[in-house]
Amino acid sequence: MSSRKQTPPSFPWTEGEKYSSSNNSKFIEVFYYFFTLNTIPYVLVRCCALLFLFLSASWLLLLLFCFPPATTTTSSNDVVREQAQVAEPQSPFKIPTCDKNMSVYVYTLPPQFNLGLLSQCNNLSIKANMCPAVANSGLGQPLNYSRVGHSAVTSSWYTTHQYTAEIIFHARLQNHPCRVQDPTRASLFYVPFYGGFDALSKYREANLTARDELTFSLVDYIQAQPWWQRNHGKDHFMALGTVVWDFMRTMSKASASCSSSSKVRTPGTLLKLPAAENMSVLIIERHPWQPNQHGIPYPSYFHPSTWREMAAWQRKMRLMERPHLFSFVGARRKYKAAIRNEFIRQCGESTRCKLLNCEGPDGARRCLQPREIMRVMTRSQFCLQAPGDTPTRRSTFDSVLAGCVPVFFSRHTAYSQYAWYLPGDASRYSVYIDDKSNATRRIEEELLKISSEKVKMMREEIIDLMPSLTYAHPNATDFGFGDAVDVALASLAKHIGELIN
Repeated sequence: MSSRKQTPPSFPWTEGEKYSSSNNSKFIEVFYYFFTLNTIPYVLVRCCALLFLFLSASWLLLLLFCFPPATTTTSSNDVVREQAQVAEPQSPFKIPTCDKNMSVYVYTLPPQFNLGLLSQCNNLSIKANMCPAVANSGLGQPLNYSRVGHSAVTSSWYTTHQYTAEIIFHARLQNHPCRVQDPTRASLFYVPFYGGFDALSKYREANLTARDELTFSLVDYIQAQPWWQRNHGKDHFMALGTVVWDFMRTMSKASASCSSSSKVRTPGTLLKLPAAENMSVLIIERHPWQPNQHGIPYPSYFHPSTWREMAAWQRKMRLMERPHLFSFVGARRKYKAAIRNEFIRQCGESTRCKLLNCEGPDGARRCLQPREIMRVMTRSQFCLQAPGDTPTRRSTFDSVLAGCVPVFFSRHTAYSQYAWYLPGDASRYSVYIDDKSNATRRIEEELLKISSEKVKMMREEIIDLMPSLTYAHPNATDFGFGDAVDVALASLAKHIGELIN
């Protein structure tokens, strides 16, 4: 039986290639032999490789554990704060600050001097029920202003009554950052007496004893306080929401007033008393020649809680289309205010004038609606501001809020009243026409003489004045601009400092 010759295992190369290879080919042959065949060297090499990989990985993990890479950790609060810093714009307005010269102590008076009066709001005025007006810290009823085409936060617009400044002022100071609870730290002392509403409630009181009863009680109470004695009241102040003529009856005129009928308005004596003359009095219409009296703005309808609301409204008024050259909101008057009749005549004859006549039941109703008033003023370039029962008008501040340049016919309507609030150069923000001049008979012609560039400059000036002539919402504490109360406090601090020092 013949034996078969065993065939050796084949390799990936041919015999000729095998013997013609270089030293590298021999190395490959040996490598293949050890790593592809099931031999003991192959197993040992494989085990050594696995051991090397295991030891290397273990060493790397040990290094990472002992020497972790430096990282920056950021908490969620830090992330929110950084995002806020990036996304939150800063207020463009000057923000008032408090210091030792502007620290206010608010007296807590017996309620009959302020809040107790409001509890009888249905009897505060012989002309109307004042309960809706004194609600919401004197702001009145909320107004949804977006109904007349202006986007605004509902809670910032109110049907604010012209005589509620004393309530708003009190409410603002209750939450003001400059308020101090310790009277030893105070530089200013605020007496929250609602003298205006006391005057309104006794509008036709013929009995002078009854008329002045609350006034005398207030003076006795304040003069008995230890902090009054420190400077004899020179560092004390009050804010009054009606005009000065409600408080200027002298005692020598008592007999004349006493003989008047109940149909005649009877002024009080508050501002003629020596104690009140020692104090500073903030009032919506001052006596031009009384140095202790300082005019503050009538409250209008806008009471923003943030600077964004104020900035948004200013921006809107800058872009507002104003098709009317001038406008007038009001009714006819007699005697000193008879110039109103001329306004109504000229406005009715002009195609460039918009008239909101407040006469008659329908006219009176429309003139009590802020939407109607603002709709006229925001679409006008100039707003005529004639004196009414007294020289000043709330309409002046409505026109500023509307971005409408006021046209005055008496210097006592604004120029002699609000020195703390208005620029000294009246031509920067207003037009003045002497009510005794012939120019009052050709108002349209006078206004057309003013260039469009000048009108734009005046409008920009009054838009810039808006924050300081506005009463911010009393519940707001950090709204990012100085309002009418802030201006009054800063000016008071300077004025009283000069008096005492």
